[in-house]
Amino acid sequence: MTTLLSDTGAKIDTMDYVQLRFNMVEQHIRPWDVLDQRVLEVVSRLPREIFVDEAYKSLAYGDLEVPLGHGEFMLAPKLVARLLQALAPQSSDSALEIGTGSGYLTACMANLAAQVDSVDIEADFIHAAKERLKTLSLTNTTLRVDDAAHGWGLLDQYDVIAVTGSLPEPKHLSPFKEKLKIGGRLFAIVGVEPVMHAMLITRVDENSYAKNSLFETCIKPLRGLHKTEVFKL
Repeated sequence: MTTLLSDTGAKIDTMDYVQLRFNMVEQHIRPWDVLDQRVLEVVSRLPREIFVDEAYKSLAYGDLEVPLGHGEFMLAPKLVARLLQALAPQSSDSALEIGTGSGYLTACMANLAAQVDSVDIEADFIHAAKERLKTLSLTNTTLRVDDAAHGWGLLDQYDVIAVTGSLPEPKHLSPFKEKLKIGGRLFAIVGVEPVMHAMLITRVDENSYAKNSLFETCIKPLRGLHKTEVFKL
């Protein structure tokens, strides 16, 4: 896995990404209890390296968050895989992603669901993600620039919703829960450092939801949300 120079002085990338994808799945994703074959097939096939800047391609398959710019980071591969396994997008499902970032999770969901709507507050993230998705010939996605901290979506309701930034308090789940169809699933990470909980919320009927705590982790908060300050005299 080296970088060579051509006769013109241009860099030639000789990294074995197929082997790196295999290692990622076997060393980082499967050991984190991801056994869903559809999820494993998608992450084994998608070229994660095209979703990161040139300077970080060697880190694309590592067990870490890769910098994206604007102080944001690409979710670690095992977290993406656990998220997908929890949501279990089906081929007829509509999906909403809050926080497009690199577009990697968008691509994963586009391979599993019928339609993916995605939003990000950073215009250059959206532009880059659109180009990457076009490279992969994924045409079942709609990306927009917007602030989704308090809810967003082109459709009234969705089968699956993924929130890729943490929500400081449970009350921040409300606008996203309301966008779920009956039987729809919402993945969100709730809390503040040092303890956050990944949760799966399922809409049971018009007025009730089932909650399942999945695991503990820590990621950056969704832009525009803050924990309510409590002042004591």
